[in-house]
Amino acid sequence: MPTLDTFRKQAKQLVRWHRERNFSIGEKFRLLDRYRHLTDIEALNTPLPLTIAQEIVAVEAGFRNWAALRASTIDVKPTAAPIEGEPTLLGTVPILFVRDVRKAAAFYADKLAFQVDFLHGHPPFYGSVSRDRSRLHLRFVHEPNFAALAALEGSLILATIEVRNVKMLFEEYERRGVEFAQRLVRQAWGGIDFHVRDVDGNVIAFVQYRQADGAAE
Repeated sequence: MPTLDTFRKQAKQLVRWHRERNFSIGEKFRLLDRYRHLTDIEALNTPLPLTIAQEIVAVEAGFRNWAALRASTIDVKPTAAPIEGEPTLLGTVPILFVRDVRKAAAFYADKLAFQVDFLHGHPPFYGSVSRDRSRLHLRFVHEPNFAALAALEGSLILATIEVRNVKMLFEEYERRGVEFAQRLVRQAWGGIDFHVRDVDGNVIAFVQYRQADGAAE
């Protein structure tokens, strides 16, 4: 069970986010009924004293107010258990720059059969989409310069997703009317891939690598 010290740290973090003008604070403000109408910009322009931050933390934890949270927690500092073993890299999540996070997420859901994991912000400025074990993050920018560079270079890929049975996936996307930057090709290095261009011009490669015995799956 979280200790009171944990919740205190969370409240101080909210105050720090607000001071740093982190747009994430808007979602936290809207947890309180009297601030439910605020946009992200309005939340950043609304004072956030520690007492309000503590109230937000309490409501987020399921309590009526900070006093109720204090009464139900233990005021001790926990000792964190050490993580043993060698460092292990657990995965990579490409971050794509997009002009409209909601529109981009809809493209990946409707055209590429990804699911929308979350949209963060009001309006959304960050989001996540995933399919099976692959995940892409979407970040709002006013002008996606990487996509413009990719168009000039002709073959610049913003993310590569490894696929089992890439031919079947290509056929699925072909039925969905997806725009291909490159159709299905067997490459000289032995793999098979195709490229998709999203609504912001980001090129995503879907690839099936050659197996160790030289045969594709």
